[in-house]
Amino acid sequence: MIKEQISSSYISEFEKGLNPLHPDKSTIPARIIGYGEMSTIFVIDEPGQEELAYKRMPIFFNSEEMREYEVLFNEYNELLSRIGLVIPAFASVMVVPDKGNLVIYNAQKRLPSESICNSLIHSLDAASVNMLILLVLREIKRIFDYNRANPGNEVGIDGQISNWAVAGWSAGMEITEKTRLFYLDTSTPLMKNSGRERLNPELFLRSTPSFLRWMIRLFFLDDVMNRYYDFRKVAIDLIANFHKEQRKEVIPALVETANAFFACECPSLGIPPLTVKEVDDYYKEDALIWRLYLAFRKFDRFLHLKIMNKPYPYILPGNIKR
Repeated sequence: MIKEQISSSYISEFEKGLNPLHPDKSTIPARIIGYGEMSTIFVIDEPGQEELAYKRMPIFFNSEEMREYEVLFNEYNELLSRIGLVIPAFASVMVVPDKGNLVIYNAQKRLPSESICNSLIHSLDAASVNMLILLVLREIKRIFDYNRANPGNEVGIDGQISNWAVAGWSAGMEITEKTRLFYLDTSTPLMKNSGRERLNPELFLRSTPSFLRWMIRLFFLDDVMNRYYDFRKVAIDLIANFHKEQRKEVIPALVETANAFFACECPSLGIPPLTVKEVDDYYKEDALIWRLYLAFRKFDRFLHLKIMNKPYPYILPGNIKR
């Protein structure tokens, strides 16, 4: 745990002076080091803080919601570790600002940027990328082996390539059967109890523009949440993400790698083979949805700041190349 490295009073001061539109211009400057579809990862540029990566969760209305989320966050990290995934040291800090939503900061031991797999794949040849994907699929399989042994109490995982890092990476290192991976994305604790999602999805809808919430809740929410419990869909999302990472030329070989993995290493799951067309079509639809979603969030920020003269609490990513 890294709890002792984090001062709740310091994080409260950071939150008080945060500029969500320009984090680098905050009272205590922050530097963006990564973007997800829903959240932003940043480093606080102060001595003693450079070793930690933060995600900021300004989505809570009361202390009960915060406590429930923190329990799930800790349990999810610990359960993934018991299942066999390697998780960097983690902690969370609750912040109660003078006004606005309550905030939780999730902190994680920061790994070298060159070891994060969406960066790493740009320096690897095709054979090494194939081996890396095989290793990722083997890590994901640990989750679904657990789920088969615990029906109704499953764990979900977002397996995309940016959520993994190579342990002990150094320039010139080879990706082999013995290479170990870290799993990074633990801020959305996906766990079911008797088939029911334990995480309240309404928390994450709060960052959605109010004029979109009904549509996302009605048409997309179940699909988005449930895809993380389906090994085949997780694999499709993993491979399709290579379009976003500008390495689409490796996708046909990755599809073959995934199909061989499903046939040879987990035949009992009965997972039908993937196709390149299926992966391509999935990405086209997914990219369009997220592109529109980000555009609407930016419009919502404009409405808050320029029309309603209200603060906008979320840090949005810049333009994402797809």
